Amino acid sequence: MTYKTMTAAYPTDGAADDAAAGLERLLASRHSCRAFTPETVDRAVLQRVLAMAQRTATWCNAQPWTSYVLSGDTLERTREALTAHVTSGAEKAPDLVDPETYTAERLARRRQAGFALYGALGIGREDREARGRQHLENFRFFGAPHVVLVTLAAELREYGAVDIGAYIATLLLAAESCGLASIPQAAPALYAPALRETLVIPADKRIVATVALGYEDTAAAANAFRVPRAELGESVRFLD
Repeated sequence: MTYKTMTAAYPTDGAADDAAAGLERLLASRHSCRAFTPETVDRAVLQRVLAMAQRTATWCNAQPWTSYVLSGDTLERTREALTAHVTSGAEKAPDLVDPETYTAERLARRRQAGFALYGALGIGREDREARGRQHLENFRFFGAPHVVLVTLAAELREYGAVDIGAYIATLLLAAESCGLASIPQAAPALYAPALRETLVIPADKRIVATVALGYEDTAAAANAFRVPRAELGESVRFLD
């Protein structure tokens, strides 16, 4: 299987060229940050990022998300409660059904990302203890000073989850445009009851994912790798 980072310029003209080039730069520079500095982000910047994400296109303009921005003491309490819950051996209990399995190229891409991370950290494949410690960083939100917990109005089911995916994608690009690092996370949402209890999330809000936000620790080994993207031919079919 071959991969190729999508950095090639596509033909554009006129005023659209600058806009397309700007989006390409954001897409090329954005990556999942797995180590943040403790520096907090100004509230006005967070509000700007979230206001941009609010422009996401949605099915019937439902805008089905409610986002909870965790910072300060609330975030620290959530880190501690979630980590304790996971290390206690609690069973996963996501609000959305998690993937049953990964196969074919999807499995290959998942493995490639994992090998790249553990390789950057110098963790061998057989070092289960070190791999376990790194896995727990998911529930500490990689030290980020802010976390956006994204929920879905339960009545909207799978199509609402599609809208949430679009919202998170816009949120990531908005953060990048404002100089912030980010990482979308499914792992915390796999333990939805612990999050719901800690944060008093209503039962009619399905916990979908979290997005950690802040400033990247550029010296951290966990941020020293990038994963490529597949060539268009692997994922796109033109039917003329």
